[in-house]
Amino acid sequence: MPLAGVVSAMRGGLAAPVVVMALLAMVVVPLPTPLLDGLFTINIALSLVLMLAVVYVKRPLEFSIFPSVLLMITMLRLALNVASTRVVLLHGHEGPGAAGKVIESFGNFVVGGSFAVGIVVFAILTIINFVVVTKGSGRISEVSARFILDSMPGKQMAIDADLNAGLLSREEAKARRQEVAAEADFYGSMDGASKFVRGDAIAGLLILFVSIIGGLLIGTLQHGLSFGEAAEIYTLLTIGDGLVAQLPGLLVSTAVAMLVTRASGEQEMGEAVGTQVFGQKRALIVAAALLGIIGVVPGMPNLPFLLLAAALGFTAWRLHRKETTAAAGPADAAAPAGEAAPVPELSWDEVRPVEPLALEVGYKLIAMVDKSQGGELLARLKGIRRKLTQDLGFLIPAVHVRDNLELAPGQYRLLVHGVPVATGELHPDRDLALDPGQVFGPLEGIPGKDPAFGLDAVWIAPSQRAHAESLGYTVVDAATVVATHLSHVVRERATELLGHDEVQHLLDSVGKATPKLVEDLTPKLLPLSTIVRVLQSLLAEKVPLRQMRQIVEALLEHGAHTQDATALTAAVRTALGRFIVQEINGMEPELPVYTLAPALERVLQESVSGNGAALEPGLAERLHTNLSDCVTQQEGRGEPSVLLVPGAIRPTLSRLVRHSVPALSVLAYGEVPEDKRLRLVGSVG
Repeated sequence: MPLAGVVSAMRGGLAAPVVVMALLAMVVVPLPTPLLDGLFTINIALSLVLMLAVVYVKRPLEFSIFPSVLLMITMLRLALNVASTRVVLLHGHEGPGAAGKVIESFGNFVVGGSFAVGIVVFAILTIINFVVVTKGSGRISEVSARFILDSMPGKQMAIDADLNAGLLSREEAKARRQEVAAEADFYGSMDGASKFVRGDAIAGLLILFVSIIGGLLIGTLQHGLSFGEAAEIYTLLTIGDGLVAQLPGLLVSTAVAMLVTRASGEQEMGEAVGTQVFGQKRALIVAAALLGIIGVVPGMPNLPFLLLAAALGFTAWRLHRKETTAAAGPADAAAPAGEAAPVPELSWDEVRPVEPLALEVGYKLIAMVDKSQGGELLARLKGIRRKLTQDLGFLIPAVHVRDNLELAPGQYRLLVHGVPVATGELHPDRDLALDPGQVFGPLEGIPGKDPAFGLDAVWIAPSQRAHAESLGYTVVDAATVVATHLSHVVRERATELLGHDEVQHLLDSVGKATPKLVEDLTPKLLPLSTIVRVLQSLLAEKVPLRQMRQIVEALLEHGAHTQDATALTAAVRTALGRFIVQEINGMEPELPVYTLAPALERVLQESVSGNGAALEPGLAERLHTNLSDCVTQQEGRGEPSVLLVPGAIRPTLSRLVRHSVPALSVLAYGEVPEDKRLRLVGSVG
């Protein structure tokens, strides 16, 4: 077969079977010593490359194939052990070079040709590999796998919460779920793969003793050597063979230990060590002082200690100078040179319009909104704004973020048209663990509340995140808390954010497809202010504006008969009935509803028609109580709460329960599609 065909076949999926068959052949078929030397060299090179790849990888999941590679390298090393042991036992009586140059070099150069020294060195390497590195990495793999698997439900819930809050798109959420599953698979595989390394260390030790005993017997009984000659020849060759296998094994064990001890940070190991170990100025200063004191003690090796103290002191001075330059740079750049500039005269440009939506933060939260300091809040706010725009059907204004020194250090405040509407308290260096209603244990931290929904929560250290998720808590960072709170406020205050400009943009977007429709509506039939009031009423009743063309058609149909915003809103809701019901109940075949008792319905109709939609206070209070009980019952069943009433009293009841019973949807009879099956749950009396 031509070389190109061989390469194509290897790429087509034959590489792994060929490697496995080659490993099995090495165990069965005797290998010539030059080929054995080449395979030993390849084994050492592969182990070194594997360890360096672990050093330079940024995240453990980027090396997801590591468990499989570890298995193949372990099998290669064991196959080489068998092949080299066979060569040593068959040709060891011929001299030290009978087993190949690599084994001979390790037997002579590394241990000085002394089998006693070789045994001691081999024993030390085995103890380091088996007792220290392999045992520690195996324990870390086991614990990591258990914690990762226990935290999977909490991570999935956190991803779902971010998706529902608009912080993630569907593609990003899918990628996050795949990453969580890949992380669980990787650490589960590493838990098992670490046993390969442990077994390899034990096998190397057993192979050594078996080879020495076999060599002594073969040399004395088969080749007529004296016990001393056989011991020197076969022991030295076996030790060289063991060292050739043990050194790559130690490299691979070290690679396993480094990989399982790595955190999931986006940073190479060298950069992380330089930043976190040698980036601590105070630690370097104290270490330099201690080494300097040791260096002046009589009888100590003064020069090495003093040189090292000087090096650490110089590094600490460089760090201090760098921090001072970074802190003083902006201030120096902003310092005026020469005389102060004249103060300009006041003008109307100083009177700035109030932002529709603003976020004020205390000074302790400034780092969250500063990109140069790694703040993620601005990106989260953009994601929330995009999600709300898609859900509500109109462009949500940009969020203006600024600091406010009047606020507490960890406090923030949300403003709509310059008026504070919500506030919250954050701990930016901690995560918020929310109690979704069923958890399996308490958490240590700072008790608090979710600012958006008032749920019980605990501010915990980031290192407790996996433990909290394993107990059933939903854990979010501080930026997500602010973004979720903003989403809740915008949905509640959407009416105030929809003005004439936004409505005109909505009409222009409809006019691009159907210009005649919008031209006939305004200003010919209805003024823009009336359309604004209708759309604001829809938003107040949690009806999105995504069906803008149907809204325009309904206004065009009924605008010729009335210009009353309430009547037009009722007509639009009737036209959007199927959409409204689907928003409430999805694709379920039947809609569970409550109705009013006939006596109560008659009283409400008389009250609405008699005194301008005003209800007697006692009646309103009892109605609130009964409707709240109905909502509680429906939530227990996992079903939506819907009250079906006559169209004449629907606006009054909707305004009555809008803030006191927000989970209740009030529908008129005409808003339910004819083909929708209704299920009467109860009657409100």
